[in-house]
Amino acid sequence: MSTMTAPASLPSRMSWFSRAEAWLDDKGKGAWIAAMVLGFIFFWPVGLALLAYMIWSKRMFTKSCRARGLSPKFTAMRSSGNTAFDAYKTETLRRLEEEQENFEAFLKRLRDSKDKAEFDQFMDERARTAKQERESEDA
Repeated sequence: MSTMTAPASLPSRMSWFSRAEAWLDDKGKGAWIAAMVLGFIFFWPVGLALLAYMIWSKRMFTKSCRARGLSPKFTAMRSSGNTAFDAYKTETLRRLEEEQENFEAFLKRLRDSKDKAEFDQFMDERARTAKQERESEDA
């Protein structure tokens, strides 16, 4: 008989379902999918129940089961406890945000110049067509 060991951070008084859920969350989305497939293979209602639970709990649609509740911005701004590193991280993030803004401004200028070139080409073709039509009418 195989026993599942729960991650060390879990209390031992949790139900077997909670321990299994935490263990699968710790392993990631692939473990959930493997459990569902095995459930379908051995007893289809178990696989169906796991699929329904994964959809209901939104585990199918998140990037990672482990990162639930933590936004990237929160983890980036959290203090590490080392003031020198925190100052370096703050300066680096500020510089990267500035570079991103500069790059987005560059892309906007690039799109604007492309739009202007396409519009100028359209206007030139339109003027050339109108001139040809006037010449053909005059002839």
